[in-house]
Amino acid sequence: MAQYILRRLLGLIPVLLGIAFLVFMMLRLIPGDPATIMLGERSTDEQRINLRAQLGLDRPLFFNTTGEGNLFDSQYFSFMGRTLQGDLGTSIMRRTSVAEELKTFFPATLELTIAAMLIATTVGIITGVLSATRRGSLFDAGSMTFALVGVSMPIFWLGLMLQYLFAVNLGWLPISQRLSPDLSRGFQGITGLYTIDGLLRGRPEITLDALHHLLLPAVTLATVPMAIIARMTRSAMLEVLGQDYMRTARAKGLRDQVVVVRHALKNALLPVVTVIGLQLGLLLSGAILTETVFSWPGIGTWILNGILARDYPIVQGGILFVATVFVLVNLLVDLSYAWLDPRIRY
Repeated sequence: MAQYILRRLLGLIPVLLGIAFLVFMMLRLIPGDPATIMLGERSTDEQRINLRAQLGLDRPLFFNTTGEGNLFDSQYFSFMGRTLQGDLGTSIMRRTSVAEELKTFFPATLELTIAAMLIATTVGIITGVLSATRRGSLFDAGSMTFALVGVSMPIFWLGLMLQYLFAVNLGWLPISQRLSPDLSRGFQGITGLYTIDGLLRGRPEITLDALHHLLLPAVTLATVPMAIIARMTRSAMLEVLGQDYMRTARAKGLRDQVVVVRHALKNALLPVVTVIGLQLGLLLSGAILTETVFSWPGIGTWILNGILARDYPIVQGGILFVATVFVLVNLLVDLSYAWLDPRIRY
């Protein structure tokens, strides 16, 4: 097991190096000049040249062939050198450390992702199991139809409709943000997860208000993974329920609930866990549409704003961080296989 984990961690290195190269190149191919964006269209050529020099954007992309200075005195090798030292750079627009901004924005995405995956996993697995055990019933047809609609429905449209119904018409839930203005004023979190920080600070009203604000975006974000998990669970359960050992378990006189939960569900979880891991990695990378609709200050909105502003350090550092998280989540999913199926050994 230790050797397998070490191999997988070493395999991260070429993956992240490849991602860093692709991100570096794609950002430079996007039309637009950071100096012009920062100074405005009415800035002079001299002002833009001076700002590019300050930001290091006047240096060659890969190799310095001018004959002046080091051959590797270029934008790419400067970026890679800082990255290998753990320095993700400084935001061009904000002039703040990218690592510090990650600490600010990622907890919001993490909290939203955890809430959405709890909803999606719980509802999706229960729906899939019930549909499989009631194959061909009205519940089966209805739940799979809703699952198909959930996969097909545009997230931004669903978010707007939920806002209109529950926030505008009924007034039950807030329309955006993470906390009410009167409670967020002066509140200092510990972990960045407001639902937990309220309890740690001894202020349960913060936790309740955070949950109140979290419900709508979490339900919106959970829709697609919930539908995928439900369909995958149903498919895996139907395959397992037709096995010989399931008939043997029933012949031994075990109750249907025991047969379904202890024998069928555990053996059907491998593909379901794979889907959950992939969806978790995708959501942790920042649900841009959901965060935008609900003005949620997460990493997806942060990276999108960096792209629009041609803020290279934010986009490069953010995507590298997201890629690392995604690969580590997949590693944890692979390791969980051995726990779910003892026949698997690494």
